[in-house]
Amino acid sequence: MELLPLLIALIFIINIGLAISVIFLERKDAPAAWAWLMVLFFIPIVGFFLYLIFGKPLRGARIFKWDKKSRLGVEKAVREQMKALERDEFDFRQKELMEYKDLFYLHLRNDESIFTQNNQVDIFTDGQDKFSALINDMEQATDHIHLLYYILRHDELGQRIAKVLIEKAKAGVEVRVLYDDMGSRLLRPKYVRRLREAGVYVDSFFPPSIPKINFKINYRNHRKLVIIDGKIGYIGGFNIGDEYLGKSKKFGYWRDTHLRIEGDAVRNLQTRFILDWNQASQNRISYEKRFYDATPKGNTGIQIVSSGPDSEWEQIKNGYIKMIMSAKEYIYLQTPYYIPDESLRDALQIAALSGVDVKIMIPNKPDHPFVYWATFSHIGDLLKAGAETYIYQKGFMHAKTIVVDGKIASVGTANIDVRSFRLNFEVNAFIYDIDIARQLADIFEKDMTDSTQMSKSLYDKRSLGIRFKESISRLLSPIL
Repeated sequence: MELLPLLIALIFIINIGLAISVIFLERKDAPAAWAWLMVLFFIPIVGFFLYLIFGKPLRGARIFKWDKKSRLGVEKAVREQMKALERDEFDFRQKELMEYKDLFYLHLRNDESIFTQNNQVDIFTDGQDKFSALINDMEQATDHIHLLYYILRHDELGQRIAKVLIEKAKAGVEVRVLYDDMGSRLLRPKYVRRLREAGVYVDSFFPPSIPKINFKINYRNHRKLVIIDGKIGYIGGFNIGDEYLGKSKKFGYWRDTHLRIEGDAVRNLQTRFILDWNQASQNRISYEKRFYDATPKGNTGIQIVSSGPDSEWEQIKNGYIKMIMSAKEYIYLQTPYYIPDESLRDALQIAALSGVDVKIMIPNKPDHPFVYWATFSHIGDLLKAGAETYIYQKGFMHAKTIVVDGKIASVGTANIDVRSFRLNFEVNAFIYDIDIARQLADIFEKDMTDSTQMSKSLYDKRSLGIRFKESISRLLSPIL
């Protein structure tokens, strides 16, 4: 019994030390700091271990490393584009989009996101269509297939993908598969072993250094990329699993948005994959010319923008805010989770209060309950400002799409939540093209027919129990 007071004192001292770390040393934003202080105060022992796993920041060593020659080439291209913008000498193919040169400059300066204008984009909103196209493209591969997904399952779709990858590897095509260790935690070792035995290179992102104990579990590679022969690229929200084909009884039809890209933007998708692969794998690859064999095609302008906990700036979030503040007519936003920080929340509210038609679409069912209730707690702020909220009823809404004024858009992997902006490794395509933006706007408006509108009067009638769930979830939202 004499040890009990010492143990209590030790826990108290550790909690104080962690509190000092949270407040003064790690420079977390105020909501996240308060959330962690609550966890440490109310559950001191369990909270300590939760903080070690979920709260410790990713330290500043460069995670993604370039080879020197490629790095110099990117820096040169970025400098040239920035100078052209500063001197008003940049040649925009779609002159109507010159008004967005500040957004273009923002991504150039803060993420070295080179702007390309000779791309063709196909939009997929249905998993069956997307994976049929992807499998067909992979079957035509002659040099390499690079595949990165947050979730990779060994179900029917996973087996279909594996079959193609194995056949191509045996035919001499270089095949690399990278998956997130946390997102694909249910993936069977047998599946990975089968791929490797066929000659496929397979690695996972941030695997545990000690079996079953992973102190980087909170930092997840949420990106979804495929690059085929350096000519074709895929980016968007679909993962590899049967639920993404609408086969889940829980979720039903899966509504997502994914892009197929041909053109020079594929080079930037390739660079993103190589950086991620070389971080995770001992079998590093170089920036060979054959990986960058893109053929100019079309007139769509694209910047491929990445963000993550290793970044100095929250590039994708900043891009969203810049787009929102540029809106004059409308903002259409689709996201499975809506847990904005103050800056993004204020940007949307200001847009709505300024007379911009702000519409947001969210799912009607949760895949993560706390995140779902936190989303509903934040919806009230938008409704109060005059924005419209639509609840998608046909199935599960998982798209990460924003369209502004039918001129610019963004599609990718980043949700509107703190996790995507600060903790996950994400990638989005920022699109400068009137035709593509209007296609995405038309898709949004079609989805409205499969949705119900949440009015402010209906929102205000929520039960006491729902309000309680929302309040707790909102308090925890900065660390969800």
